[in-house]
Amino acid sequence: MWVRVGDSDRPSRHYILQRLRSEGRGGEGRGEKNKSRADLSEEAWGEMASCAPASYTTSLDCISLSEPDINKSVTLLKQACLDSGFFYVIDHGISQEFMDEVFAQSKKFFDLPIDDKMKLLRNEKHRGYTPILDETLDPDHQINGDYKEGYYIGVEVHEDDPQAEKPFYGPNLWPSADILPGWRETMERYHKEALRVARAVARIIALALDLDAGFFDKPEMLGEAIATLRLLHYEGKISNPEKGVFGAGAHSDYGLITLLATDDVAGLQICKDRDAKPQVWEYVAPVKGGFIVNLGDMLERWSNCIFRSTIHRVVLDGRERYSIAYFVEPSHECLVECLPTCKSETNPPKFPAVTCSAYLLQRYKDTHADLSTYGKHPS
Repeated sequence: MWVRVGDSDRPSRHYILQRLRSEGRGGEGRGEKNKSRADLSEEAWGEMASCAPASYTTSLDCISLSEPDINKSVTLLKQACLDSGFFYVIDHGISQEFMDEVFAQSKKFFDLPIDDKMKLLRNEKHRGYTPILDETLDPDHQINGDYKEGYYIGVEVHEDDPQAEKPFYGPNLWPSADILPGWRETMERYHKEALRVARAVARIIALALDLDAGFFDKPEMLGEAIATLRLLHYEGKISNPEKGVFGAGAHSDYGLITLLATDDVAGLQICKDRDAKPQVWEYVAPVKGGFIVNLGDMLERWSNCIFRSTIHRVVLDGRERYSIAYFVEPSHECLVECLPTCKSETNPPKFPAVTCSAYLLQRYKDTHADLSTYGKHPS
């Protein structure tokens, strides 16, 4: 059986796993072309907002990847990045049928017995299963960890490949095909499709920053990207922000951009001004078939804070929730430093240069439980 090793001010992982066993449990589009909130029809907005409390639902711009007028897309994206760092992306070329299949396969994994999932526990390459409370995204305001479980899938690199020596490259951990037939193939296809979408969004971002459209396509950028798919399952525990109980604590994402697909259960909240007292949190409505896209810390550093990496969290009402996050970062060796179009004598760089891998390693270390806290002993 699995046991918690060492002392902690958080609940024992052994206790959590035992609780899951005893309870018998296995444990984020549609629309017209680019539109601002004001342009959306009442029917379209009603569909997008129906699952989130109206009085607390934010307005986000909606960008279509099939829009022929690239300047229109650039203008809309730039405004979204300046305003909140969040926007919707639709018409991205991934069918609703396939999106439904990815969610169905994700649920099949999380429905497995906890002992089966623990056999695929996250490794040092950040591949595999993360149990409930494994991650603490806002330790200053959380009494425990995040009430979610997840599964990391990165860029598949064979262990004999020299590239596998890099911190975020290597072979993935896969459930047995006997248990989940077709699961690996579905996730590998989705990983490839999501990276295609991310590169298309990055080209619009480059133009919005007055760069060449292919700036982020270079090998040191997304040509050899660190792209991580993460399946997420929120168990249904009711959140209580005043008591420090969250589906996911407040945080900003680490990399360039994140593509988020969700089911129809609202839970994602954003805070457009992290320095406000008190902070104002607004729900982001799910959008069926589309992505909720947000900017990460590296883009904020590249843009010298012109574009924003907005803090966000997950607050749940007691319903189970499934989402699929796709985190997009540049290559391991990429030096993240202020872009020439984002600095001047009167606006010098606000951050020191840092390599992508160094920044990511520190952020993962800060938020995830040390793997040494899990020990495996004979039953």
